[in-house]
Amino acid sequence: MKRVSSETLYFYDSWVIPIIRDKYGLDDEQAMRKFISSETYKMLTDEEMKLFRESPLVIFDMYRCDVETGNPRNSSYIQRDAYAMC
Repeated sequence: MKRVSSETLYFYDSWVIPIIRDKYGLDDEQAMRKFISSETYKMLTDEEMKLFRESPLVIFDMYRCDVETGNPRNSSYIQRDAYAMC
């Protein structure tokens, strides 16, 4: 697996972590740990998935679904793309 560049990940971290912090009432360190240990982050770091092309808000929505349903693929953005491919 080829990883996304650290500069790209930093960009997403700087946008998504504050949203996680505010939404879930966490401090920065807790939000960062939770995001980095998530399935969403694992998917984001995999260059083959091309998630680095998505908006940080899409990545946050995937994270929200990851937390709330246990699967980031339940995001309406992912579901929309799946239907578009049919």
